[in-house]
Amino acid sequence: MKAVFLDYGTVSAGDLDASRLRSLLPALELLDITPADQVAARIHGAEVVLTNKTQITAAHMEGDRPLRLISLTATGTNAVDLDAARRLNIAVCNIRGYCTPSVVQHVFAVMLSLTHHLRRYEQLATDGTWASATQLSMLQEPIRELAGRVLGIVGLGELGRGVARVAEAFGMRVLVANRPGAAPQPGRLDLHDLLPQVDVLSLHCPLTPETRNLIGARELALMKRDALLVNTARGALVDVNALADALRHRRIGGAALDVLPQEPPVDGSPLFAPDVPNLIVTPHTAWAARESRQRALDEMAANIEDFLRGGRRGRVV
Repeated sequence: MKAVFLDYGTVSAGDLDASRLRSLLPALELLDITPADQVAARIHGAEVVLTNKTQITAAHMEGDRPLRLISLTATGTNAVDLDAARRLNIAVCNIRGYCTPSVVQHVFAVMLSLTHHLRRYEQLATDGTWASATQLSMLQEPIRELAGRVLGIVGLGELGRGVARVAEAFGMRVLVANRPGAAPQPGRLDLHDLLPQVDVLSLHCPLTPETRNLIGARELALMKRDALLVNTARGALVDVNALADALRHRRIGGAALDVLPQEPPVDGSPLFAPDVPNLIVTPHTAWAARESRQRALDEMAANIEDFLRGGRRGRVV
């Protein structure tokens, strides 16, 4: 059975064990990356195609009749034309819950870094400022405890619940927003009622027409002047022009983004301007702890093994 992993290099940096996948698919070809114009050639004749982010279109599926299964190392399914897969009777599997520990760690790493102004204090400690100080410690930037502060969550799925559990362990109070486009739920607040109350807002919802630019100028204006925004979900949830302006004019206290509307940001970003303060941008690595990436491979292998036995584990089509 011919099988190909189109973008294995987006999951592994040579540090993962793919032996379980190889045992299920002995002819599996692991490719670091596949440019869009080479997808058709590389999947030709394959019965199983594995992908993380490489796009599989209707034309790709229609041109390769042996194709039986597309298996994703991701929860999001936007890399595959699901309507075409249904029409052509091609199974599609995704994975869930594989990177929760890594994402939760990342959320609190950046939250604590911003709260303690670690980058600024590191600069003061090493640029000679501390050496010339007249007292033991430096108090230029305000440091706050997380205990007693309010965390707002948009998207209380696997990741949102994981963040909420750790927040409560820190002594934070958790508020949950109703997701735009979804039915209101008991105990949750409309976003615009939640925003003025939170000290930290963490985004964990999918990108949909209703959530695109979910956080824009109006929403940022509703937040406290020392509130923090953390986005580890999808870049287009946040209007980056509005965020850059809000940070520049100190309308909110800080932000940490692991995702941007364009990835990689080949056209740059307004957030990269040197006068945008108290901002952390990371290159989509919140999910990327080695253990989480290995779990992604193992979950993919479990889906493929179940498919070969006639099961429906992880099936979205």
